[in-house]
Amino acid sequence: MRIAILSDSHDHITHLRRAVHLANQEGAELLLHCGDLISPFMLAYLDQFNGDSHLIYGNNGGDHHLIATRCAAPDSRLQHHGTHGTLTAGNLRIALEHYPRWARALAASGEFDLVCCGHTHLFHAERFGRCLLVNPGELLGKDSPPSFALVETADLSVRRITVGDQWREEE
Repeated sequence: MRIAILSDSHDHITHLRRAVHLANQEGAELLLHCGDLISPFMLAYLDQFNGDSHLIYGNNGGDHHLIATRCAAPDSRLQHHGTHGTLTAGNLRIALEHYPRWARALAASGEFDLVCCGHTHLFHAERFGRCLLVNPGELLGKDSPPSFALVETADLSVRRITVGDQWREEE
């Protein structure tokens, strides 16, 4: 199975749309968003993913009530977990946490196979024993090229996918 991991989209519609499109093209079956989606209108773009999506709040939560309500609709493939999330996909135990400090503690606990976080806007992947910790970087494109991560569950390998070539560092 392939898992797409996104974070810190901060209402950037174009980058989220591209990321979801690329995740679908890459054959991802599960999408995880690690916080700072921000506005409820962004859910429509997440809903274009071909499989199920799981998301948490970050430190820029937007309208919590509307996000939670829309994800709770009976026909929604979006599952909202609040500020922290845990789920099982295949035989993997997965945790979602926005803050890397707490994500590292979860990864080191030995209770999870995959821990995903965001917040720093920087791509990072690290092993803690058998657990893979992944920060997919930012979709916003403020501090680095907008990107997300793809994880192959068979071997827990991770690949960074950049969503656009329009990002240029100013001199």
